[in-house]
Amino acid sequence: MNQQAPHTVRDIMSRDCYRVSPSTSITNLAQGLALHRLPGAPVVDASDRLVGFISEQDVLGHVLDCLYHDHETPMVGELMRQEVLTTTPNKSITDLAQEMLGKKPKVYPVVEQLRLVGIVTRRDILIALLKIRCH
Repeated sequence: MNQQAPHTVRDIMSRDCYRVSPSTSITNLAQGLALHRLPGAPVVDASDRLVGFISEQDVLGHVLDCLYHDHETPMVGELMRQEVLTTTPNKSITDLAQEMLGKKPKVYPVVEQLRLVGIVTRRDILIALLKIRCH
């Protein structure tokens, strides 16, 4: 494994990341988020192009409403956000860390040529910054 300190998002992103389609059920989404320990997931089309993002927060109220009113739970495509903050594989870790300050997403889809190539989390950034600092 490379012992050099990471410098770009490409060095730390998760390439084989959890993703869903607009037709994924909210139940399957919740199970996937729990399994992968993520607060949200990118939504992609059949060509792996990013079309949205959905988080636990996006679905929590709807799931509660479905329980109280005995509705069917909606699909991801009905609740996802289409405006998504993304990053690129070549972005510097310190630049992305600056962007993540404040009330920003905890998970950033990493997009290259309109396709999802990975995700990076705040935790990934924090760990990378500590490695940079300690080198």
